[in-house]
Amino acid sequence: MLMYEEREAVVEYGKKMSAAGLSIGTSGNISIYDPETGYMCISPSGLGYFDTKIEDVVVMDLDGNIIDGKRKPSSEHGLHTIVYRNQPAARAVVHTHSPYITTLACLHQTLKPAHYAMMGSNVDEVPLVPYVTFGTPELAEAVGEVIRQPYNGRAVILCNHGDVCWHSDLPKAFNMAANLEFTAQIQWQAMCAGNPVYLTPEEMAVARERSKTYGQQKK
Repeated sequence: MLMYEEREAVVEYGKKMSAAGLSIGTSGNISIYDPETGYMCISPSGLGYFDTKIEDVVVMDLDGNIIDGKRKPSSEHGLHTIVYRNQPAARAVVHTHSPYITTLACLHQTLKPAHYAMMGSNVDEVPLVPYVTFGTPELAEAVGEVIRQPYNGRAVILCNHGDVCWHSDLPKAFNMAANLEFTAQIQWQAMCAGNPVYLTPEEMAVARERSKTYGQQKK
């Protein structure tokens, strides 16, 4: 089976995404990209994450051709391929409809640095992509317009829709999606209570530098 381990990870993290409340029902999608083959594996369309099996995950190339798998791929597969085409360091994409991110998306509000937890996005403010119908080539094109280099962020917010996060591997992309949702919740609560005081670019830069020594360091 092509990309067995990657497909296994998509199944595992799909369950985590659902359990964490980052997407409800069959919404949201996950992919992993292998630059050596040029293939990505992506979650199937319309299957619940706890019902999805390894063989249900679809392997595609970046032109949208199915290489392996009998299921219909996620309707947002074009959104994933546009990320891999425009962000060479990306190896995994997580697209969620998490509640607070989606609240900001419906307000057409960018995600701002209410908390340093968003620093994994690599930008001080996560930008908006104008609303376009889900699952269409036009949506992928709209995302591409925002994330083309020199954009060095790792996330965007889709107006009236959700978010798209990418990173060098799936655990990092997933953790960033969770941290962005936490930050969005804090921003929304602060907006409801009064006038949020956001971290400055200098404070965010210090936080990013501090994060390099966070956790268990390899010897």
